[in-house]
Amino acid sequence: MLFRNGTIWTSGDKGILENASVLVVEGRIQAVGADVAAPADAVVIDLAGRHLTPGIIDCHSHMATDGGVNEGTQAITAEVRIGDFIDSDDVTIYRQLAGGVTAANILHGSANPIGGQNQVIKLRWGCLPEEMKLAGAPQGIKFALGENVKQANWGDEHTTRYPQTRMGVEQIMRDAFEAARHYRQQQHTWQKTGRGLPPRRDLELEAIAEILEGTRWIHCHSYRQDEILALLRTLDEFDITIGSFQHILEGYKVADVMAAHGATGSAFADWWAYKFEVYDAIPYAGALMHNAGVVVSFNSDDRELGRHLNQEAAKAVKYGGVAPHEALKFVTLNPAKQLRIDDRVGSVEAGKDADLVVWSGDPLAITSRVEQTWIDGRRYFDLEEDRELRRRDAEVRNTLVQKILGSGEEMAAEGEANVDESDLWPRADLFCHGHDHGHAQ
Repeated sequence: MLFRNGTIWTSGDKGILENASVLVVEGRIQAVGADVAAPADAVVIDLAGRHLTPGIIDCHSHMATDGGVNEGTQAITAEVRIGDFIDSDDVTIYRQLAGGVTAANILHGSANPIGGQNQVIKLRWGCLPEEMKLAGAPQGIKFALGENVKQANWGDEHTTRYPQTRMGVEQIMRDAFEAARHYRQQQHTWQKTGRGLPPRRDLELEAIAEILEGTRWIHCHSYRQDEILALLRTLDEFDITIGSFQHILEGYKVADVMAAHGATGSAFADWWAYKFEVYDAIPYAGALMHNAGVVVSFNSDDRELGRHLNQEAAKAVKYGGVAPHEALKFVTLNPAKQLRIDDRVGSVEAGKDADLVVWSGDPLAITSRVEQTWIDGRRYFDLEEDRELRRRDAEVRNTLVQKILGSGEEMAAEGEANVDESDLWPRADLFCHGHDHGHAQ
C-alpha cells in the first residue's frame, strides 16, 4: 500500500517531507521519501495535498474500562491489573480513533501511593480485549503523590487509612521497596539451598520487585516540586529510574533534576487551578521541561480531551515557541519513548508499525480534521464511511420510530373497538389526576 503525494510529518530525523510517499508492506512501514516505488499490485492512496502523521499516543488514559479504576481500600494495590479488564466495546475507543489516537496507556486512578499495573493498548476497534493489547510493551505500574493518596480531599470519614501525610506517602513507598527486596532475597536463598518451604508467593511484592529489577516502569501521578524531588531521591537510593511523571504540573521548577535522573514528563498542556496543589501550574511548563532536556508528552486523562490531542500539541508552539515538528512529537514519538515502545510506534520511519493518520490539513491547525486512521496497516476510521454509517443509522432509527408509532395507533384503534364507553371515565379521571401532579408525560 502506497500513500503518495502528501506532506509527511515523520516525527523522526527526516522532519517534515513535502510531496512525499509512505510504502506499507504487511502492516509495517517499508519506505518513506520523495521517490518511493511501489509494486504493481499495490493499493495506492493519493493524499492529494493532505497531511500524514504517525498515530497519536496518549500516555495517560482511562478508556476501555468501566470507570472503576480506583481500588481505594488499601494504600498498596500493586497486585491488581488493568489488563484483567479491557472493555473493547467502550465507544470512547472509536471516538478517539476519530481524533487520530492509535495507542494509549491505560492507567488506574490516583487513590493509592502504589496503585495497580497499567496496560498499553492499540485502538483496534472491533477486536477482542486480548487483541487490543500491545504485545511486547514493557510492564508498568501506577504510583501517585499528593492530596489524593493522603486522602486530604476524601472527606471527614476517610481519616484512618495510612498514610495521611506527604511524609507518610514517601515512607510507605520506601517500606514497600525494602519489603520487595527482602522477598526476592528469600526466594533466591531458597532456590540455592532448597531448605524448608519456599517463600509464599505474594503478587503485590512480585510487582514491586520487578520495579527494583528494572522490568516494570513507574508512571507517577504528581504535582508539587517537593514531592517530585522526594520521590526522585528515594528512587535514586534504590537505583530505580522512573518511567514517567504524570501531570507533573510543577515539573518546570525541577526540570534540571528530572533530566539528570532520566525522568520523563507526561503533562497537561494548560490545565491549572482545578485544586489547591496545582495553583502554580503554567502553560509554559511543557516547553520549559523540553528545553531542559526532558522527554515531554501531553496526555488527555479525559475521554473528550483525547479526541483532540493534536490541538494540545499545538499549545507547545503557542506557549514556549516549540517548533511545530517538535510539538507534534509531544503526542507521537515522545509518549512512545515514555512507554518504551518507540522501536515500534511513534514516528513514520522504515521498520515501524504502520500506525498512520491522514489529516485534511496541517495537523496542528484547529480547522484540520482526521480523515483516516490506520493501525498496523489496517483502516479503523474513515470520515466518509462514518458519515455514511450515520446516515444509515438515522434512516434505520426513523423506520423503527414510524413502526412504533404505527403499531401504537393500531393498538389504540383495536382498544376503542373493544372497550365499553363507560370504562373511559375512570381512565380519563386517572389521567387528569396524573396530569395535575406532573406525571402525564
